[in-house]
Amino acid sequence: MKNGLILIVAVVFLFVGCEKREVATNISKDGKPVEIKLGVTMDPQCGMEVEKMKNASEVILKDGRTFVFDDPGCMVLWLHKNHYVSKDVKLWTYSDDTHRWIDAKKAHYTLTDSTPMHYGFGAYEKNTTEKTIPFEEMRLKMLRGENLTNPKIRKKLLGF
Repeated sequence: MKNGLILIVAVVFLFVGCEKREVATNISKDGKPVEIKLGVTMDPQCGMEVEKMKNASEVILKDGRTFVFDDPGCMVLWLHKNHYVSKDVKLWTYSDDTHRWIDAKKAHYTLTDSTPMHYGFGAYEKNTTEKTIPFEEMRLKMLRGENLTNPKIRKKLLGF
């Protein structure tokens, strides 16, 4: 009897915990970013809920389905895992400097920002420093594991 009750409670918690999560948010009819339900929308790559606009990114497929990410690095990994080529989809990222959505392929990425998944790639609209890289270089660094989650890269960039 006790084991049956524990099983029922576990199943209820599982359904309640998953109930509010969404992976594909909305359909973008115009190719523009969709509204993110902070604390509800789930990143399909890492499974974390998107808690802040800072570092948020979106992929919009040709049919308008939109996927939201908490970290630009997650977006890159998801694109690769799902065999999407960045020229076939619209990519948006929330800019750390202008605090608005920008074309992720035109953004400038830092290597050492604090991001939700600790990859370090913060997106900026304006290139105000020599220490930023373009999207394609950031994409390659993510796919090669050359980000702050790699202890050797972390030590090289941050000294610890």
